[in-house]
This record gives sequence, structure tokens and C-alpha cells, in this order.
Amino acid sequence: MNMTEMDVKREIRRAVDTGKIEFGLNKTQKGTVRGKGQMVILSENMHSASAERLRHYAGLAGIPVYAFEGTGLELGKVCGKPFVVSALIVHDEGKSKVLELVKESAGTEKPARMQKRGRAKK
Repeated sequence: MNMTEMDVKREIRRAVDTGKIEFGLNKTQKGTVRGKGQMVILSENMHSASAERLRHYAGLAGIPVYAFEGTGLELGKVCGKPFVVSALIVHDEGKSKVLELVKESAGTEKPARMQKRGRAKK
């Protein structure tokens, strides 16, 4: 199944309306560092150092990243927000098929999550 640009935008909007999404660089970074979230979406004009940092943290946590083909302003418009959205993290996709975007772009299933670190319970 090949999603068109219109389908991508529709699924992102459906995830925003029916799922649990957090917007912004800081919230997305916190979510990836904690290993929470099912997917990260980044706009194409996001600052490259910030994007690389988010990709790194997401990779460590096994969270897939989707590069939205549009600016932060366009991503904000797709999400129904009156502001620029450079990054967002999907905690729950709701009734959308937004997770299929990553499977499609990578050609693989979502990687397994890393085990949580810490002391072993006795």
C-alpha cells in the first residue's frame, strides 16, 4: 500500500484528532529519551542538529522516525495548529494508520524496544 501525500496528511490529522500526540522539540526529546512513544515525525526544515539529536535518541529507544515532506508551518497546518510544528511524538495512533508511514518508508516493521535499564528487582 503506497500512501500518497494527501493520505499522509489525512492520517497525521486523524492521529492528532483521535490519538495522543505531543508537539514540540522539548516534549518530543523527553519522550524519546524516556523510550516512550510509538513514532516521531519531523518537518523537513527542522534545524539539522536538533533533528540528528532526535533521530539518535529515537534510534536508541527503538522508536521509528518519519520525515514529513513539508515545513514546520505546513505540519502545523496539517495538525490543525496555528503555530509551527517542527517535531511531534505519537504516543497513541488512535484510529489512524500513521504507523504504516514508517513501515512503508523503511520497508520493515518497527524495531523492538530496548529493555529498561536499572537495578534488577529482588
